[in-house]
Amino acid sequence: MAVAIRLRREGSNKRPRYRVVVADSRAPRDGRFIEIIGHYNPVTNPPQVTIDREKARAWIAKGAQASNTVKKLIALAPKPGA
Repeated sequence: MAVAIRLRREGSNKRPRYRVVVADSRAPRDGRFIEIIGHYNPVTNPPQVTIDREKARAWIAKGAQASNTVKKLIALAPKPGA
């Protein structure tokens, strides 16, 4: 099973919110997922990014592939204890 770390869209029209999820790469974008590891709200100014870096690192160590957008969001997410 190929596992991906990607965004799952939520929210209403023109008011998107996203969850950062670990999902089977064959599952639909907003379909089944294995675990929620964070949130992203691009509507706020500045955009809110909350990602559990430890869980993300653990999944990547297990072989999960992060999407390009998620890689950027992980870099933007505040570090724990900061």
